[in-house]
Amino acid sequence: MLLYFLLPINLFFSRSNLLPFRVIMAYMLRIYLARHGQDRDNEKGILNGHRDEPLSELGISQAESLAEKIASSGLHFDYIYASPLKRAFKTAEIISRVISGPVPVAENTIIERDFGVMTGQSVAKIEDMCAPDIIKTETVTYFLDPAGAETFPDLFTRGKKALDLICKKHDDGNILLLAHGDIGKMIYAAYYNLPWLDVLTMFHFGNAELLLLSPENGPEEAKIFETVQYNN
Repeated sequence: MLLYFLLPINLFFSRSNLLPFRVIMAYMLRIYLARHGQDRDNEKGILNGHRDEPLSELGISQAESLAEKIASSGLHFDYIYASPLKRAFKTAEIISRVISGPVPVAENTIIERDFGVMTGQSVAKIEDMCAPDIIKTETVTYFLDPAGAETFPDLFTRGKKALDLICKKHDDGNILLLAHGDIGKMIYAAYYNLPWLDVLTMFHFGNAELLLLSPENGPEEAKIFETVQYNN
């Protein structure tokens, strides 16, 4: 029985019949993935990447609202890992305080994508500077390969590394990862073994939204709390 839980996590995704489901549930590792609240770059329509701006007033409110939703739902976390960037770590601290949860621990593998030469540029310049190597959705225009930037295949690999790290540290329990938009999507893609290109257009991962990555949830069921707000 114990050997089963050492198998790769993707063997659980379809609710395998190797063990009774109640036994699987007892040993389940649930990874909750949240995006930080709006930061000052988001507020101004600036591409942030590794820029380290704090939360905006709206971002603080969003983090507090997410924390209250988590508290009201009765959800608890055994560990909280956060990107070391201010916008993510502060969001994690707010959640920890409101729910009386564990102290957040900085984790470099979930830091935002390095935007390369696009760091600090206006969102409005993406198409002019990066076309045709872009992907446009209703809410976001993604640039694929500007000079100095991490590519999405690179980011997918880093997302898998982050998941491997968490799975090696924890056999079960509720783990919160407080991350960012691009790396968050690639963590999601790596968990469910989905093509990164499909995931970019699959859904909007907004500020202070929460996903659940779990063997009991399919990829279409991952979003737990949604924020209807888009940045410039």
